[in-house]
Amino acid sequence: MKVGWFVRGDIDGFFGLFVDNLLQLMLIAVLCTKVCGMPAELVYGRILPGAALSILFGNAFYTWQARRMAIRTGRTDITALPYGINTVSLIAFVFLIIAPIYFETKNPRLAWQAGLFACLVSALLECVGAFAGDWLRRHTPRAALLSCLAGIAITFISMGFVFQIFAMPAIALLPALFVIMVYGGQVKLPLGVPGGFVAVLLGVAIGWLLRWCGYPFFEPLQEPYSFALHLPQPAVAEMLAFLANGQGWKYFSVILPMALFNVIGSLQNLESAEAAGDSYDTRSSLLVNGLGSVVAAALGNPFPTTIYIGHPGWKAMGARWGYSLLNGVVITALCLIGGVTLMLRVVPLEAMIGILLWIGMIITAQAFQEVPKRHSAAVALGLMPALAAWALLLIETALRKAGTGLYDVAPKFGADLYIYGIISLSQGFMLSSMILSAMMVFVVERQFLKAAVWTGVAALLSFFGVIHAYTLTPAGVQNNFGVGTARSFAVAYLCSALLLLALHFYNRGRERTGLAA
Repeated sequence: MKVGWFVRGDIDGFFGLFVDNLLQLMLIAVLCTKVCGMPAELVYGRILPGAALSILFGNAFYTWQARRMAIRTGRTDITALPYGINTVSLIAFVFLIIAPIYFETKNPRLAWQAGLFACLVSALLECVGAFAGDWLRRHTPRAALLSCLAGIAITFISMGFVFQIFAMPAIALLPALFVIMVYGGQVKLPLGVPGGFVAVLLGVAIGWLLRWCGYPFFEPLQEPYSFALHLPQPAVAEMLAFLANGQGWKYFSVILPMALFNVIGSLQNLESAEAAGDSYDTRSSLLVNGLGSVVAAALGNPFPTTIYIGHPGWKAMGARWGYSLLNGVVITALCLIGGVTLMLRVVPLEAMIGILLWIGMIITAQAFQEVPKRHSAAVALGLMPALAAWALLLIETALRKAGTGLYDVAPKFGADLYIYGIISLSQGFMLSSMILSAMMVFVVERQFLKAAVWTGVAALLSFFGVIHAYTLTPAGVQNNFGVGTARSFAVAYLCSALLLLALHFYNRGRERTGLAA
C-alpha cells in the first residue's frame, strides 16, 4: 500500500498542535524572564533552541511510528501521538525549583542549572518507568486512565482558557465560538480551509483592528525582533556543575512526582489513543518520551517534553501523521531564528486558545463515552483530585498576587474552604485519581478483592507520602516524602481495604449459597 506523508486534515491538526506548543514556548519566555530573572540571551539563545530540538526529536519518532502502523495495518486513519512540553511540569519546575533558587541566590544561571538537573533526573526516571508501563496498562481499568486525563482537560486546559476568553471577549470569544461551531458541527469550510487556521486569522484580525481603532485590548510584546540564528549548545557541563554542589537532591520531592506524573500521563494518553482506535506500543512510546527530555536537558532546555493530551481531538480533525512532523519542523525553525519574540509581537494569545478549549472538551467527553456506562461514577470520582489541584493553583495564585501566601493565610480559612483538604487531595493527584477511579470500577463490578488491592496501594503510597502528604512552607506547598507522613490517610485506606476484603468473602459466600440453593 502506498502511504503518503500528508492529508488535508494534517493542516488542521498542525495548527492545533502548533498553537499548543507555541503557547508553552511563549509561557517559557514570559516566566523565565519575568519570574526567574533570566536574561533574554539565555532564554532565546539556549532554552528555546534546546526545546525546539527535543520537540523535533519526539515529533519525528511519533510520525514514523504512526506511518509505520499505517503501512503494517493497511489503515489510512492512523493519527500520530501529539508531543510537546508538559504544561504542568513547566509550571511546577518554574515555581517549585527554578524560581525558589533564583529568589534565594539572585543567580539566574544557577536557577537554570537546577532546572536542567531536574529535567534530566525526571527523564531518566521516565525511561525506567517505560519498562513497567505495559504491565500497569494491562492491569488498570480504562476509566482510571481516562478520568484523570479528563480532570486535567477540564481544569488546567479548558477552564483556564475559558476564563481568559471571557476576560477578553472582544478578541477571544468569536474565534473560540467559531472553533466550537466548525468542529462541533463537523462543518467543511469552502476549499477545505482548516477551521483552526481561520479562527487564528480571525482573532489576529480582530486584535489589530481594535488596536488601530484605539482600543487597548491587544498589547504586543515591546521587545524588538531582529533576525538571528540561535543554534543549540550542549549543556552537560552546566548539569554536572549543579550536581557536584549537591543542591539538586533536595528538590527530589518535586522531581519524582513530576516523573511519575509524566509516565502516568503518557499511559493515560496512550489509553486515550487506543480508545480512539490507535493502539501504540507502550514501551517504545514511553522510552522515546523520556529520551526526548534527555535531549532537552542536554541542549539547555529545563522543561520536560512528553506525549500530549489531545489525540482524539486531532483525530476528529482528520489529522494523521504529517501534522506531527510539520509541527516539529515549524517549531524548530521558529525557535532557531528567535521567532517566539516575533509571534508575541504579532499574534494575540487570545486568538489561539479556542482550539485548546475544544481539545479539552473532547478529552473530557471521551472519558465518559469510551467506558461502560456503569463506570461513569468511577470517571466522576477520578475527576476530583484534579479539581483539587486546580483549585489549589487558583488559591495560591490569588494569594501570591495579593502579596502573601498559604503559609500565612491557611490558618485563617477555618472551615470556610477546608483548605487543608484541598491541599491533601491535590498532592500526587494523578496517582490518587487513578487509584480512586480503579477502586470504584471494581466496586461497581463487585470485584471487591481487586478493589481492596487498589485501596491497599493507596494506603502504602499515603504512608510514604507519595500522595496526600505535604509541608506548608513560606515558599508554598511542598511534597513531604517519608515514613508515616500521611498516616491518617494510610490508616483510613487500610481500614477500607480490610472492609473490601470482608465484602469479598461475604459476597463469595452468598454466591456459593445461591448456587447451592
